[in-house]
Amino acid sequence: MKSTTQINIVKYNGDVVPFDVNKLINSLRRSNANENVIQDIVQKIEDQIEEGMTTKKIYQLAFRMLKSKSSVSASKYKLKKALMELGPSGYPFERFIGKVLEHEGYETEVGVIEQGNCVQHEIDVIAQKDNQHYMIECKYHSSQGRFCNVRIPLYIYSRFLDIEMKWKHKKGHKNKIHKGGLYTNTRFTTDALQYGNCVGLLMTSWDYPMNNGLKDRIDRLGLHPLTALTNLTKAEKTKLLDTGIVLCRELHANPSLLTEIGIPQKRHKKILNDSEELCKSE
Repeated sequence: MKSTTQINIVKYNGDVVPFDVNKLINSLRRSNANENVIQDIVQKIEDQIEEGMTTKKIYQLAFRMLKSKSSVSASKYKLKKALMELGPSGYPFERFIGKVLEHEGYETEVGVIEQGNCVQHEIDVIAQKDNQHYMIECKYHSSQGRFCNVRIPLYIYSRFLDIEMKWKHKKGHKNKIHKGGLYTNTRFTTDALQYGNCVGLLMTSWDYPMNNGLKDRIDRLGLHPLTALTNLTKAEKTKLLDTGIVLCRELHANPSLLTEIGIPQKRHKKILNDSEELCKSE
């Protein structure tokens, strides 16, 4: 086995860091793959890794090896990439966040025009439960290495304040808790988190808050996006997103959609079986 103790790799954002085999192992374990399969993949990657190799290349190697063993494990492994495939407009990502909140007990509306005290605003998601009334904005990125900087929560909080002034005077809102929120499929900069938390925004990213970021909630609720399915082509995923669905469980509940978008019957069973496995909550 090649020694990897001194090998540096290049992250998506261009940073050069030492290769950490434990990060690779942990990312593979999130896929719920068999431990023997994981160790086999790790050994093969350690044998192939070279100075200056990108994390993208390492991911591609691991994904191909994992897919050859288990398409469901590969789907779980590619979750971050699957969220980035909810594009290019970002509207499917807004629908996806609406579904996550809905499965957590909120009543949700997506793409709502709401009158503020000063001007009208288009709100990505409005979520309500009991006395909680939230204005959620979604910041979607189609590639890794991009972060939400402090300008984004600054902008969203100013919009929230305008809307909150109007909401406070609505009938039945006297005892409601109004909050603004920011959801992103990537990560926040330190300043963005500091400001957002300081003013009371609900801040959610791929891995924030700890143990309750998007990746944790998706696994816990069994809400994998349909873009995670490895046995659908990019064009087929786009056609399904265009029908308005975003979740594997929605596809599993509406199998006729596969016929409607032109997928041959002989492929249906495998696609639907994988969808069912990804619907299982932890």
